[in-house]
Amino acid sequence: MKNWILTIGVFFFALSTMQSQSVVGKWKTIDDETGEAKSVVEVYEKSGKIYGKIVEILRADHKKDVCVKCDGADKNKPILGMVIMNGLKKDGSEYNGGTILDPTNGKKYKCYISLESADKLKLRGYVGISLMGRTQYWTRVKN
Repeated sequence: MKNWILTIGVFFFALSTMQSQSVVGKWKTIDDETGEAKSVVEVYEKSGKIYGKIVEILRADHKKDVCVKCDGADKNKPILGMVIMNGLKKDGSEYNGGTILDPTNGKKYKCYISLESADKLKLRGYVGISLMGRTQYWTRVKN
């Protein structure tokens, strides 16, 4: 009986450790200039690719913002609920080959993401080559 309980405990510990080692989950975004938390993005997998959707806006005065500078189908859409990260594919320890939309300026950038630690996500958005861009660090939202 003791071994059975220990086995179950180890299984659930391993399961929670595996989940925390994934980019999938909810992440808090931080403003580069102010250091203020801006939003929560849910990163999810669909058909083998990674996507990110804004599920919460943390600044009260921006909760009803729309993407006025976006092009195409995203123009004037609410930022809350918007899919901003599209089509990243796993490549070793990082995910790349997709894009990220900055709803503040309406621009799309190539991007890649990787885990710095279980609770810290590194996101690099760039134009052309990776050297021409900026890096953000998002923190995992605890349940």
